Amino acid sequence: MKNYAYVMAILLLIVNCKDINEIKPVNSLKSTLKDNFYIGTAMNESQIEEENPVVTALISKEFNSITAENIMKSMFIHPAKASFDFKLTDKFVALGEKNNMFIHGHTLIWHSQLAPWFTEIKDSTELANAIEHHIKTIVGRYKGKINSWDVVNEALNEDGTLRKTVFLDVLGEDYLPMAFKFAFEADANTELYYNDYNMTHEEKRNGAIRMIKRIQEKGIKVDGIGMQGHWGLEKPSIEDIEKSILDYASLGVKVAITELDINVLPSPWDLVGADVNQNFESSKKMNPYPENLPDSIQTKFAKRYQDIFKLFLKHQDKIGRVTFWGVNDGQSWLNDWPIKGRTNYPLLFDRELKPKAAYDSIIALKLKQRSN
Repeated sequence: MKNYAYVMAILLLIVNCKDINEIKPVNSLKSTLKDNFYIGTAMNESQIEEENPVVTALISKEFNSITAENIMKSMFIHPAKASFDFKLTDKFVALGEKNNMFIHGHTLIWHSQLAPWFTEIKDSTELANAIEHHIKTIVGRYKGKINSWDVVNEALNEDGTLRKTVFLDVLGEDYLPMAFKFAFEADANTELYYNDYNMTHEEKRNGAIRMIKRIQEKGIKVDGIGMQGHWGLEKPSIEDIEKSILDYASLGVKVAITELDINVLPSPWDLVGADVNQNFESSKKMNPYPENLPDSIQTKFAKRYQDIFKLFLKHQDKIGRVTFWGVNDGQSWLNDWPIKGRTNYPLLFDRELKPKAAYDSIIALKLKQRSN
């Protein structure tokens, strides 16, 4: 069952080829999608340290773009006002350069996983200076090396209003254009993104569009919108994802699909979005697949990924990058969120680093496109 779609796609391609030499081997995501968009993954600390050579080889084989999952967030890279820690970020960038990858920086300004000293600043001038120093030091260090940045992350509430944070409290909404301006001044050639979850929801989408327009009206560069793909087996709908891609692209910016994973587990009834601070009590009902994923769900999972990538390929002229939030199921943050101890299966590679039927479904989709 697992390789059925892949095998059938190859047979279909053979039948439609006049010359057997027309068939080109497809053996990785990055080679399959190289003419469409960058295909990336988030890397954790052990992967950046290259502790497991099998994982290291898999990352270099399958992906041509990388994002640091945690190490570039302010609490790690700028833990004290007067000190930065670039040790792991330097290794991350060096690994990307070694493998000729598109390197994405995540993230410069975010209210969560925030270095505590930021919250102690109550004076607007002092906070503006701190933000400038933070952004220009980090972006400047990797000028010409990091290809794009999430300048601001998750600044919106679900209704499209600005989230209450230390940045908004002290500086008002001016902190948003300020952050993009400082990043541009540090490296005018890197791509600058706003990144958030639930970006397919109408109210939040409209809020994001208003926010980006306000920044653009000030003459400040915004290159793209990062749509976090923390999605489920059924929601958001393909229609909502498509409308969002089109609406964001209409701003004259690129769209990146970021943090992509498909949650196969039930969600607590009042769960909203991907706020890492939400937690709920565990139960058997909320952890239905502790050992493995049933074939029926694997099939649904593969179909969901195939439908999503079919949409991405349809709008490849608007999408610059698609990034999975992790390499394999065992790494995924969804195993412990929003309920500790759950076993989830959201990515294309299982806990043994083997490709799933969902992986084959994407390869088959592209092969079918090439044969038409």
